[in-house]
Amino acid sequence: MTMAGTYTFLTRPPDPNSSRPPTPPALPFPDLDGSSVYLRRAAVAADPMPSPPAAARNILVTGGAGYIGSHTVLQLLKGGYRAVVVDNLDNSSEVALERVRELAGEFGKNLGFHRIDLRDREALEKVFSSTKFDAVIHFAGIKAVGESVRKPLLYYNNNLIGTIILFEVMAAYGCKKLVFSSSATVYGSPKEVPCTEEYPLCAINPYGRTKLMTEDMCRDICQGDNEWDIILLRYFNPVGAHPSGYIGEDPRGIPNNLMPFVQQVAVGRRPALTVFGNDYSTKDGTAVRDYIHVVDLADGHIAALQKLFEGSHIGCDVYNLATGRGTSVLEIVAAFEKASGKKIPLVMAGRRPGDAEIVYASTAKAEKELHWKAKYGIEEMCRDQWNWASKNPWGYNKLPETAANGNGKFHSFLPLLAHISCRL
Repeated sequence: MTMAGTYTFLTRPPDPNSSRPPTPPALPFPDLDGSSVYLRRAAVAADPMPSPPAAARNILVTGGAGYIGSHTVLQLLKGGYRAVVVDNLDNSSEVALERVRELAGEFGKNLGFHRIDLRDREALEKVFSSTKFDAVIHFAGIKAVGESVRKPLLYYNNNLIGTIILFEVMAAYGCKKLVFSSSATVYGSPKEVPCTEEYPLCAINPYGRTKLMTEDMCRDICQGDNEWDIILLRYFNPVGAHPSGYIGEDPRGIPNNLMPFVQQVAVGRRPALTVFGNDYSTKDGTAVRDYIHVVDLADGHIAALQKLFEGSHIGCDVYNLATGRGTSVLEIVAAFEKASGKKIPLVMAGRRPGDAEIVYASTAKAEKELHWKAKYGIEEMCRDQWNWASKNPWGYNKLPETAANGNGKFHSFLPLLAHISCRL
C-alpha cells in the first residue's frame, strides 16, 4: 500500500557530541532507514512477535504516548497493525514511544508520531489527508478527578472540544470505526456490585461527566448515521507495566491513583502512603477496587478492534474491562511489599466524602462477545509495577541531580505525606 505524506518516526541514533537526542528525521511512511532507536537507557530485547495479518490496517491512536496508550500501541504493532500516534505530550513522553518501537522489533517501523493537540483541526486534517485510516482508538484527554473539580472548563474544553473535532474530521475522511477509552467513573458511586454495563450511569465529577458526555455523543452519532461502529470500553483501575520494565506509568506532578503513589514511596520519592478510611465493611477495613493489568487492558483494545473489523454492523456497544475481582488497599500494599522487598510506611486517615466502599465489575459480556479475559492477577501486577519502578525510579526522565546523595540513595523532594485517592 502506497501512502502520501510524511511521518516523524522514532529513529534516533545518538549524537556523540550532544547529551540530548537529536531531532528525528521525517521519513516517508512506511519506509524506514534501519537505524536503531536511541534510548536513554540500555537497549531492550524486542517482544516475541506473532505472525502479522495478511493485510495490515492503519490505526490512529490519540493519546498514544500515555500510560495505557503506549502499551496498546505496542500490542497493535505486535499484532501486525500500523499505528500512528497523535499526542500533545501534555502528560506523557515521547521516550515512551521510542521504547515501544524498540520493543516491537522489526514491526517498530510501523509506528508513526505527530505531536499535535486534537483541538488543532488543521493539524489533525493533515494527518488524515496523508493516510487512509481504518479505525481510531481514542485515549487523548486529561483525567485528574480533583483537578476537574477545580478547573471544570479546562476539562470540558480539552476533553469534549478535542473529541468533537476528532469525530468531525473522522467523518469528513470516511473513517467511522472507533474504540473509545471511557471509564468506570460513569457509574458514579454504585450501590450494588458487580457493576454490569446496564448499571445506571451517574458521573459525579467534571472528569467523569466528560466521559459520560462523550459516550452520549457516540450513541447519538451511531443513531444518526448507521455507517458508524463504536465500542466504548469502561476501565477499572489499570495498574502494572510491561514485563520488560521499559514502559510504564509516569504521571507528572502528584499521582492521582494508588499504585503510582505506592511505587514512589518504595523508591524514596515520597515518605509515606496515606490511606483514607480503614473502617469500611470489608475484610481489612479499607476500600476495595477492581485492579487490572495494563497489558490485559491493552489486549482488550485489540479485541475490541477485531470486533469492529468482523464485518457485521454493531452500532454503539459498551464493555467493562476488569478482572471481576475486588482487592483492598491494604492487600495491594502487601502484594507490592512482597514483590519489591520494600516496606511501605502507612498513615491511616478518615474516610473522604464520596468515596465508594466496594467497586468491582462484571466482565461476562466482554468474555462472551470480545472473547477477552484478563490473564494477570495482583501478584503479576505488582511484580511488573516494581520492575518498571526499580528500573525507572524517576519515570522517563533522567535522575535529577539533586535527587541522589553521595551514597547514590534517593531522598525525597516532598516532605508532605503521599495522599492517595481510592476513587475509580
